[in-house]
Amino acid sequence: MVFVMTDLVLALLAFLLPLAWSPGPGNVFFAANGARFGLRATLGLSAGYHLATWLVTVGLAAGLAAALADRPAWLSGLRWGGCAYMLWLAYGFLRSGHTRAEVAPQPAGFRDGAVLLLLNPKAYVIILLMLSQFMAPFAAYGGGAMIATLFTLNNLAAFTTWTLAGDLLLRRFRDPVSGRRLNIAFGLLLAGVAVWMALP
Repeated sequence: MVFVMTDLVLALLAFLLPLAWSPGPGNVFFAANGARFGLRATLGLSAGYHLATWLVTVGLAAGLAAALADRPAWLSGLRWGGCAYMLWLAYGFLRSGHTRAEVAPQPAGFRDGAVLLLLNPKAYVIILLMLSQFMAPFAAYGGGAMIATLFTLNNLAAFTTWTLAGDLLLRRFRDPVSGRRLNIAFGLLLAGVAVWMALP
């Protein structure tokens, strides 16, 4: 039974590897905040995002998926709300200064992390796809709660890595001109992610 559980965990992590570690709305946003404010300042953001990840995954596993399937307008609303929110975040980068001290807005916090997950319809698609593949095999090992925990921990590792990479990137962009270019680049990247999220 232990070997079966290990195989299931490895299969789930292999499934999640390209989804969690490749550039997406969450990774880009965490990298941008790491570059802008540093790793420590993103802890609240991370807590909000990953708590929301776990709760949404458990909720979908418990039957929320059926409610969403019956109400396609909800997913459409999530998509457009998420796009608008991402564009608002991109705007914050585009108008900011070049160093942490010159950035007027505070680092993204717990609420921002939760909203980023809740308004990301592609996260729901990934979660539903994951549950459709792994819910039955994991039924004897905690079901949705186990999948949600593994999914959340995998995302936490990926986003922390991206945040740290962003933090290290800042050290190369301390002068005003380079720092401003970095903020513009992240702002445009987040705007691009918003457009990507709008696509069906």
